[in-house]
Amino acid sequence: MTRKPPRPPLFRSLSARLLVLTVFFVMVTELAVFAPSIGRYRLTYLQERLAAGHLAILAVQMAPPPEQAEMTRELLHFAGAYAIGLRRPDGVKLMLEDPAAPPPPADLEVSLHDPQFFPAIAAAFDTLAHARKRVLHIYGPSPKHPQAIVNMIIDDGELREYMIAYSYRILGLSILISVVTATLVYLSLQWLMVRPLRRISEGVTAFRDSPEDASRTLPPTARSDEIGMVQRALIEMQHGLRAALQQKTRLAALGIAVTKISHDLRSILATVRLLSDRLVDSDDPEVRRITPKLLTAVDRAVDLTTNTLRFTTEGPIDLHPTVFDLRELAEEAGAVMPPAVDQKAVWNNLIAEPLRICADRDQLFRVLVNLGQNAVQAGATRIDVSASRAGGLLTIRVGDNGPGLPPRARENLFQPFAGSARPGGSGLGLAISREVMRAHGGDIVLESSTGEGTVFRLHLPLRGEPS
Repeated sequence: MTRKPPRPPLFRSLSARLLVLTVFFVMVTELAVFAPSIGRYRLTYLQERLAAGHLAILAVQMAPPPEQAEMTRELLHFAGAYAIGLRRPDGVKLMLEDPAAPPPPADLEVSLHDPQFFPAIAAAFDTLAHARKRVLHIYGPSPKHPQAIVNMIIDDGELREYMIAYSYRILGLSILISVVTATLVYLSLQWLMVRPLRRISEGVTAFRDSPEDASRTLPPTARSDEIGMVQRALIEMQHGLRAALQQKTRLAALGIAVTKISHDLRSILATVRLLSDRLVDSDDPEVRRITPKLLTAVDRAVDLTTNTLRFTTEGPIDLHPTVFDLRELAEEAGAVMPPAVDQKAVWNNLIAEPLRICADRDQLFRVLVNLGQNAVQAGATRIDVSASRAGGLLTIRVGDNGPGLPPRARENLFQPFAGSARPGGSGLGLAISREVMRAHGGDIVLESSTGEGTVFRLHLPLRGEPS
């Protein structure tokens, strides 16, 4: 049964976090819009008061004198003012006030001649911040006649009430927009991101529990976005991992089998070797002619059995670094090279001067011998070994004049039992060499391989003496 991955708590999930962030950002945006909006609202209110004051003075002027006193009180109440003054374009000044109720002194003067953006916003918030009514002396051009200047004495109580009501309407609208937007974003994210990611998470968990089960591979997707790319990459990775696990399983089974039969097989090969040695002294010329080939075949079988057993039973490489001369090590590796087909293989040690390095001497010797033996077995008659330093990196090149590597060997170069360049080879030499170099923190790569030869490049970080 497939075990589903645990889901995070609701308020810690990706969707919930994005929901909260969406609400927050919408509210911040609304606040940024609200500031100039409330400033404009206050300015419009005051300009409307000036227009109402202008109309009130004109109305009183048109009324008969006996009715002007009563009309003055009514129009002042209608305009919400204690007193109204007007300076016409011809310079005539008119005043409208109730003699029985003289205007109180002004707490604040407000000019509407040339309202500025930021001062208008600051004045609006100042009005909202003062709970006490204040008497305002406002003056500026009349919206009905820009050449006429209107003065009014009013209090800001009504203005503040209207501004608070306006603010609540904006707040309610902002909350509604935030909730609707956040809900739409939440549902979109659930559909486009969270659900696909949850399916991917469940698929990865199922694959982790049973990677060999092919039915637990993620389903293919036609999405062309980033999630589709991730899902296709995961599917490809699952196929690769499953193939690698199957190969590892086969190798493990092979190792167990080789371990069980290695003793008997090596005993059989030792017996064949002894019998073959006796054939060298045979009186039959034909027997003496084929005996060296038989001995070579037996030696290869012994080497294959030994290398396979060592590869399948060895654990992680345990390094024992020491300081030694690389040039001397290369000389020792060349001394154990097997003969070529028709002649002794030439080992050219091009490391001209002593080069002291800190590494596992035996393991590095093993790498050089593996590369040299592979070259000789592939048909090379000359092997060149050189080394150079560059910063904190040592580069060792091992080249030969062999026929080069076939395409199949290049594709599986460092894979055991798949990267051999010759029939009957195991490909273990290069696989072991890569393990050794990577255990040192370096690597081995194929630099070139043509019909004129093959060159391998070994990278080794330079370290100090072991403690």
